[in-house]
Amino acid sequence: MPEVIPSAVRRTAFALTASLALLTTACTGQSGSGATDDASAETTINFWHAWSAPNEVKAVGALVAGFEKAHPNIHVRVVGNMTDDKINQALRSGGDRAPDVISSFTTNNVGEFCSSGALADLNPFFEKSHIDPATTFPKAMNEYTRFDGVRCAAPLLGDAYGLYYNKTAFAKAGITHAPKTWSEFEADAKKLTVPRGDGYRQLGFMPDYHGWESTTEHYFGQFSPTYFGKDGRSALASDPAFEKGFALQKRLVGELGGFQRLEKFRATLGDEWGPRHPFHTGQVAMQLDGEWRLGMALDAKPKFEIGVAPLPVPDDQEKQYGKGYITGTITGIAATSRKQNAAWELVKYMTTDTDAVVGFANDIHNVPSTLAALKSPKLKYDPRFKTFLDIAADPRSTTTPPSVNGGQYLVTIQQLGYDYESGKVTDLKAGLRKTAAQIDTDIAQAK
Repeated sequence: MPEVIPSAVRRTAFALTASLALLTTACTGQSGSGATDDASAETTINFWHAWSAPNEVKAVGALVAGFEKAHPNIHVRVVGNMTDDKINQALRSGGDRAPDVISSFTTNNVGEFCSSGALADLNPFFEKSHIDPATTFPKAMNEYTRFDGVRCAAPLLGDAYGLYYNKTAFAKAGITHAPKTWSEFEADAKKLTVPRGDGYRQLGFMPDYHGWESTTEHYFGQFSPTYFGKDGRSALASDPAFEKGFALQKRLVGELGGFQRLEKFRATLGDEWGPRHPFHTGQVAMQLDGEWRLGMALDAKPKFEIGVAPLPVPDDQEKQYGKGYITGTITGIAATSRKQNAAWELVKYMTTDTDAVVGFANDIHNVPSTLAALKSPKLKYDPRFKTFLDIAADPRSTTTPPSVNGGQYLVTIQQLGYDYESGKVTDLKAGLRKTAAQIDTDIAQAK
């Protein structure tokens, strides 16, 4: 892994902000308007993406070069470092320089892209190419690329979340294997915690929601929650998975020293994306994180052996151990494009050609986004990386569903998490009901 912040990580940082920005700039294009061009004719299409690090830009260039070699009549003009806000403004305006194909880090925006008509419905394109998305893509990735019957995106590499652990610290504490259930995890976290003064010499796990990647959706993913009922209303107060997820995190906060002590310690720790990340330094013994962390941790040359495993599951779901939370990059075709058939050839190549997907995954160290690519012998990876390949392929792995107002509902849930862990909210059931009502109100206003 490179030392720069990976694309998958940057998505986590700005995804929710970008999805809110889209609310005020939604496109109203018609997805069927541009699929009349001749994809066999000489043509040039525009591809806008968000990658910006030198190694990533080089990898995108290699991916596009492979496409142009296979389709010598289609030339691709590539524009990088594009946020969703910039992309959406261009989708609204159209024109020769506007994107025909876009790529976004923010799966949270799929609901808005699909419902607004900003991106073309890809269902007819998959059908005419005789490609079944349900058997091509992992289940979670297949789910987060469609909304309300419209498939306006396709997965372009993915991210899987698992557990990193300090095997040296585990051995010293007499722990022989990674925890499979949350009760085992709690016991291990306490064993691995070594207090020092009003802080810690070693903390078993940083449970706070302001911690690194320990967001509500990452915790809840292991409980396989249902975010919305069949009526489209929030299930936050009715699905017990959410109460169990909040209760687990709150219990961990209490067992590991309390919110104030943990927050004080957190303020002393290194940056999430730098070599002084507390897992790299051994200050935190277990870390919830994505596949990119392995390379970053190895680059930091830690003084211990790194272990990788799936995140634990609830005790009554032990047979589902191996699943995880999935997200990723998506790509789609601009509804305003007059070259949608040529654009589809690029989208199809980037997302369904096994060698292309494998090569891109090898270059930027993300998880492949097709079931065939996940099994390809051409994949190059550290043996520990296979944990994330298995999580991505597991049909029980989960994701957060698209919504008409993007990730706003996740922001609202996360705020409840902040208030509950800090003691501002003491009645969890009442907090869940109030938050569910707010989510329903926000969605109704966005329609």
